[in-house]
Amino acid sequence: MENVSEDTKAFLTTAKVYSGELDKVQIIDYYNTWDDYEKDLQPGRYNGPVFAAEAIDRSFPSHKDQVLILDVAAGTGFVGEEVCNYKAYIHLVKRNFKEIHALDPSASMLMKAKKKNVYKKFLCEFVNPEPSPTIDNDTYHCVVCSGGFGSGHIPSGALKEFIRITKPGGVVVVVMREEFLNIPEYGDNLETLMKQFQNEGLWMCIERSVVQKYFCEKTGVIFRYRVLHRHL
Repeated sequence: MENVSEDTKAFLTTAKVYSGELDKVQIIDYYNTWDDYEKDLQPGRYNGPVFAAEAIDRSFPSHKDQVLILDVAAGTGFVGEEVCNYKAYIHLVKRNFKEIHALDPSASMLMKAKKKNVYKKFLCEFVNPEPSPTIDNDTYHCVVCSGGFGSGHIPSGALKEFIRITKPGGVVVVVMREEFLNIPEYGDNLETLMKQFQNEGLWMCIERSVVQKYFCEKTGVIFRYRVLHRHL
């Protein structure tokens, strides 16, 4: 791709895995062999982790060292690492968040995340609507996901699992590309399901905000929900 900017190359590479043409096995293989993942999603180009970390910080203004966080679709650990000013990495642990677990179906991604010494536990699995046998009810104070929602990735129904594993009073943070709200997988059910769970008293929306430059020039959306009593 001669005469194509690095941003465009990265965007096209990322578009392949969100194309909707790959099944889950192919998606895992794609991530496992994506050698330039951290280059393609470098700070300034992909800013979802910044927005996610800031949302976590807003959610827990005190006692941060006691907050147990699960990073869903953690990849190589961008959220755990957190990006500051698009130049220097600042760990969430420097914000006094010390208990962070990583969940991702790609073993290769998690291997890279381990080297950053940010996460205390690693779960190599998909998150699905069905309960995970490895995570108990009401385990985490915060479940965060940046970039995990898109074609072929986390299904809408998995939001129920996010609620199940979050303690009552805890927070779920989802950061995603805004245009993905309209893809066939989510267009009729993702936000509808979020509102349904709110109507059922499972959680309460405390933020829905649109942000600029989520990925390249694409806008993103931040969802924050406070989990209430769990009646799943």
